[in-house]
Amino acid sequence: MIKAGVIGAGGMGAVHIKNLHEHEHVQLAAICDSNEALAKAQAEQYGAAYYTDGSVMIDQEPLDVLYICIPPFCHGDLEERAAAKGIHLMVEKPLGLDLESVRSKAKAIADSGIIAASGYCLRYLDTVAIAKDYLKDKKIGMVRAHYITMPVPTPWWRKKELSGGQLVEQSTHTLDLVRYLCGNISNLYANMDLLLVQDIPDLDIPDVGVIQFVLESGALGQMQTGFIQFDHRTGVEIMGRDFRLVLDGTTLSIVEKGKETIYRSSSNFYKNLTDALIEAIRKQDPSLVLASYDEGLKTLEATLAANESAETGKVVQLSSVE
Repeated sequence: MIKAGVIGAGGMGAVHIKNLHEHEHVQLAAICDSNEALAKAQAEQYGAAYYTDGSVMIDQEPLDVLYICIPPFCHGDLEERAAAKGIHLMVEKPLGLDLESVRSKAKAIADSGIIAASGYCLRYLDTVAIAKDYLKDKKIGMVRAHYITMPVPTPWWRKKELSGGQLVEQSTHTLDLVRYLCGNISNLYANMDLLLVQDIPDLDIPDVGVIQFVLESGALGQMQTGFIQFDHRTGVEIMGRDFRLVLDGTTLSIVEKGKETIYRSSSNFYKNLTDALIEAIRKQDPSLVLASYDEGLKTLEATLAANESAETGKVVQLSSVE
């Protein structure tokens, strides 16, 4: 059995806790949260030990894999501590807010030889797998993407120094899908502003944003991000000569001349993420992880570059993350 620990028992942490507990090859050994009542309640429900300090849990528990599901400003050196002990990782997005710090973590992970995943769960959708296979021999000319939703009530989310803003913390899922399906981004230019949501105390992140980007293939793209609506809509449209592929939420449409094929998702992408990571650990095969830590780093680089572009008014060139 693979012994698993989770740091962060609320939100996405609770989802991962449940999936780990239900996995036939996993023993959910320990749960950590700064909210002791929450950590204790989750631990009692699933028969695990509980902690309020992640570093202590890493030091005291003989874990095989650790899920880090806390806000990006809280990580400290948890990844480095785990890697030094040979503990495999799953780190929720965004991986951090400082690019050089995350690059340093990525190096520590690589040097340790552990398997490390990031929380870009949409890569594990069955409809995304179909889209990926369809596009493998296609030349892409243009991409349009969006992540439009309502404000998030979480207090730290509304502060740029704590969340990085909506694109970095939330819409990053859609931008990651663009990268996964279409390739790396070469350069981008962004406009962002706080225009309409003036009634939330202490909010200082843009509520609307538009990012124009060029892929390494030469294809052109644009993405809209915002939280000025009353509902939630996400999507990616990928166009080539005589074909159009559209992911509307989790539903995939492939449109060709005189033909449209629609695929509706029937998979649990959060469960699929954990299944893939546990299988990768059991087989010692990192290729089974669709969203590695390094891939999460590349997506973080793109979102932070968009913030930089919006602040400076300049096109930002992206580096290659090895």
